[in-house]
Amino acid sequence: MERKKKVQIVPMNGDHLDEVAELERLCFPDPWSRNMLKEELENDLAAFLVALDEQGTVVGYAGLQVVLDEGYILNVAVRPDCRRQGVAGQLLNVFLNFAKGNQLAFLTLEVRASNYAAIALYGSRGFRGMGRRKNYYEHPREDAVIMTLDLAGEQEDV
Repeated sequence: MERKKKVQIVPMNGDHLDEVAELERLCFPDPWSRNMLKEELENDLAAFLVALDEQGTVVGYAGLQVVLDEGYILNVAVRPDCRRQGVAGQLLNVFLNFAKGNQLAFLTLEVRASNYAAIALYGSRGFRGMGRRKNYYEHPREDAVIMTLDLAGEQEDV
């Protein structure tokens, strides 16, 4: 069992943009630019969170867009040296709690078909593979697995 990294999950703000943009460059072959991230901060339909370590450094972040009762997880990224320490799971849990608290019908996301660690993480939270987007990613060219967590059935208990 890996050690769980102690992080504080807070809403992303302008002060985090440089670190999040750097995290994008570290984690993704086609990173979002600082300007794209800044625009998302101004998007009323989007919520972005950062995971801060004990020194206040951004070690992970995640974004969610909500349209009506549908939740679309946009990005989840964790600094390579902080992976497998529960950071992504902690970010994801905030979105899961939000989705349930706001009666979203589902959460969905795309993940690289070769990203077995992420697929396992999402699967452990109840997400299921619902299909593929052929050649969705460019560098390298790869399919995306569409994973969805159906929350509509859970609402009846409330």
